Amino acid sequence: MTYTKILLTSILLALVTYTGHSQNSEQNSENTSSTQDTVDVKDTQNTMTRWQMIKHDGLSVYGGVKHVYTGPLRWKGKDWLTFGGVIAGNAILLAVDEPADEIFRKQGDGVPDLIKEAGFRFGKPLLNYGLTTSVYTLGLITKNEKIRRTGVLLIASATAGGLLQTLGKTAVGRARPLEEEGNLSFRFWSSEAGYHSFPSGHAILAFTTAHAFAKQFDNLWVKGGIYALGLVTPVSRLWSGAHWLTDVTLGLAMSVLIVDSVDNYLKKDKRYAHRSKKPKIRWNLRVGAGQVGVVGRF
Repeated sequence: MTYTKILLTSILLALVTYTGHSQNSEQNSENTSSTQDTVDVKDTQNTMTRWQMIKHDGLSVYGGVKHVYTGPLRWKGKDWLTFGGVIAGNAILLAVDEPADEIFRKQGDGVPDLIKEAGFRFGKPLLNYGLTTSVYTLGLITKNEKIRRTGVLLIASATAGGLLQTLGKTAVGRARPLEEEGNLSFRFWSSEAGYHSFPSGHAILAFTTAHAFAKQFDNLWVKGGIYALGLVTPVSRLWSGAHWLTDVTLGLAMSVLIVDSVDNYLKKDKRYAHRSKKPKIRWNLRVGAGQVGVVGRF
C-alpha cells in the first residue's frame, strides 16, 4: 500500500502545482477574449457558498452521467462508425484471447508483487473513489474551481463507468481465464465472481481516472506518465489471469468514451467558468490486416 499512497500523493501534488501555475498565467493574460457568458459564470462561481458549490457540482455529476447514457441518441455517422470499429476490433481480438492469456500469465510470473498489488488496488472502487473525492474535497475547501471541476469530471466518469461495467459483468456472465473454460464460455446473469470477466471493471476505473487526470495537463511527458500509470492496472489483470485481452481493450475504449462525454457536457453546458483547452491528443481506433490498436495523434 506504500507504493499506492506515494502514487496518489504525487497525482494530487501535480494537480495542485498545475492549478497554481494556471492561475498565475490567467492573471497575467488578457481577459478581452473571454465571452460574456463565461464572465457571468465566473462571477456566479466566485459568490457561491460551499454548500451552493456542493449542490451545483452534484447536479453537474448527475448531468455528466446522464449525458454519457444518452450519448447514443446524439451520435451521428462518424460516431457510429467509431463504435462499429471498436466492436469489430474486439471481435477480431477474440481470436488471440487464449494465446495472449498464456503469454501474459507467463510474463506475470516475473513481475514484482508490489507492482501487481498496486495495479490491483488502483482499480478497486474504494481506493478509486477515495482519490476522486479527495480531489473534489481539495477544490471545495480551497474554493478552487479548476480542481472542483476536475473532481466532478472524475466522480461523474467513475460513476458512469462503474454502473455500466457492473451491469455488463452480470448480464454477460463471461468466464474468467482462471476458470479454464475458454474465452467463449458464458453464464448470462450469473452472480458468481468467476463469471464476471467482461468487461474489466479494474481497467475501466483505473484508465478513466488516468484519462481524466491527463486531460488537465498540456505537457506530453506528464500526460504520457499518467497514461503509463493508468495502464498498470489493466495489464496487471492480464498478468493474474483475471481477464481476457478483449475484456481489457473494451474497458479502455469505454473509459475514453465516458471521460470525453462528461468533459464535453461540462464544456457545452458552461457549468464552470474555466474553459478547458481542446485535447492535444486525439484517439483513433486502427484496424487493419494483422493489426489492431488505438493510436494517439499529437
